[in-house]
Amino acid sequence: MRDHFFVVTGGPGAGKTSLITELARRGFQNIPESGRAIIREEMARGGDALPWADRMAYAERMLERDLRAYEDAQALSGPVIFDRGIPDIIGYLTLCGLPVAPHVAATAKAVRYNARVFLTPYWDEIFTQDTERTQTRTEAEATCAVMRETYTALGYEIMELPCTDIASRADFVSAQLAL
Repeated sequence: MRDHFFVVTGGPGAGKTSLITELARRGFQNIPESGRAIIREEMARGGDALPWADRMAYAERMLERDLRAYEDAQALSGPVIFDRGIPDIIGYLTLCGLPVAPHVAATAKAVRYNARVFLTPYWDEIFTQDTERTQTRTEAEATCAVMRETYTALGYEIMELPCTDIASRADFVSAQLAL
């Protein structure tokens, strides 16, 4: 387990990336979400490892990228904030009704983050869609619930973030990281 590796998870459009951007502005190191990068890459090259095309290939690409990011982050000191973690892949597969391959489950159990995981709850007032975030409000709520269940099943402690402005959310996380 890497006690200085902290995950921010939740449904799409709940403010994860905005929070992490603010924490980075405050000097915290961060690891960006792999899913969006993969979508951009696949769209640019005409690939099909996309959540609306080949979902299993998309999950495998996320696992590869997340493992590489985890390994690279080991050279970093101080708190490192991850925009989603490897357990999110299990949540994604569950949401899609796809089987969780044994190697994905084993990796999520073996590659550990700090026991406290920050969950951005679904928040209707800030939810938006874009070309990479195509989920509906219902899907966003379901994603949040599945991420909570997935991380809890893996033994993580969920710390739900308050539905408040970015600065206050960042203050909340900063205070937790100081504990």
